[in-house]
Amino acid sequence: MTPIEIGLISVIAIVFLIYSGVYIPVALGVVSFISIWLMRDNFTLALNLLKVAVGDSAMEYSFATIPLFTFMGLIVSKAGLGRDIYEVMTMRFRKVKGGIGMATVGANAVFAAVTGSSIASASVFTKVSVPQMINQDYNPRFAVGVVAGSSVLGIIIPPSAMLIIYSFVAEQSVGDMFLAGVIPGIMLAIAYVAAIWFMGRFTPNFVGGRIVQDDEWMSPREIASKTLPTIGLIIIVLGGIYTGWLTAVEAGAAGALVALLIAVVRRSMTAKGFWEALLETGHITAAILFLITAASIYSRMLGLAGLPNQLQDIMTGTAGSFWAVMLLYVLLMLFLGTLLDTASIILIVVPLFLPLAEAMDMSLIWFGIITVVGAEIGLLTPPLGI
Repeated sequence: MTPIEIGLISVIAIVFLIYSGVYIPVALGVVSFISIWLMRDNFTLALNLLKVAVGDSAMEYSFATIPLFTFMGLIVSKAGLGRDIYEVMTMRFRKVKGGIGMATVGANAVFAAVTGSSIASASVFTKVSVPQMINQDYNPRFAVGVVAGSSVLGIIIPPSAMLIIYSFVAEQSVGDMFLAGVIPGIMLAIAYVAAIWFMGRFTPNFVGGRIVQDDEWMSPREIASKTLPTIGLIIIVLGGIYTGWLTAVEAGAAGALVALLIAVVRRSMTAKGFWEALLETGHITAAILFLITAASIYSRMLGLAGLPNQLQDIMTGTAGSFWAVMLLYVLLMLFLGTLLDTASIILIVVPLFLPLAEAMDMSLIWFGIITVVGAEIGLLTPPLGI
């Protein structure tokens, strides 16, 4: 078989296995292992490549960002910072049509900057925002849609687990990926708020809701107590990376420590809650390491098949190749988004297209942002959606 045939069959086999209920890294690893074994007719070679992939993934220094940022996000969630930010935002937007929806987007954007998890954002604001919107006669479809749509900001606004996974697959700096995600994340949040304003102005019946008339406002001291811990945490993490004072790993460590101190000072962290956060951090970290290891062996299999070189030969010198590659890439991600979760899309598609991006001298940081935004759309599309 040609390298392209091997690549296509492997992708189809992986998608089929995942859709059949097989755990993502198991599907990636099994297909890659069997492909290498069959291509070279050498079981020992396939086993050795698997050992190398596992060793390289576990020994990567920047992998330490995953448990550190995961722990920080869990502590922040348990400390109730998401609810505090939401209350402040709601106070500012409540007299605008669709204002609670705008407040939800703003609070989600801020919360994403300290958790990096769309699932955490969705779980928090489904409990906090949706009941309040429904109590104020908002359309339930609008209420749930706003929460789901703004929750995916956690994928693009750092510290994002998907940015970390992409940085491992593409061998890019985690810190550079974090910095690259800030402006697109802010732009998306502004676009969401503008869309809600537009809907409130021109399709008020779909939005629903009533404007709150009371003049009760929080005191400056209360606002400060609810916002300063989160703002301080963001400044320490992203400010430390941006100024170069901290590496991504050091920023994760500092952020985790400060988040723990905030939770202790606010008396929102019990010994049991702390232990649960540690256990959940371990579970998430192990799952992501398994994913990265599987992606590593998959990339090696594609390289062994010669697929990257053949794709480069096909695209080199082709007029409009940049637009052709990017159009195909984005369309493929949007299609897979209807079938697979975000991590699966990144792990399957990026190794296929990364050699083309390198051959055309694209910035792999920019390519990563396009990848994560495409996966972000996929996270929302049914039947598998947030």
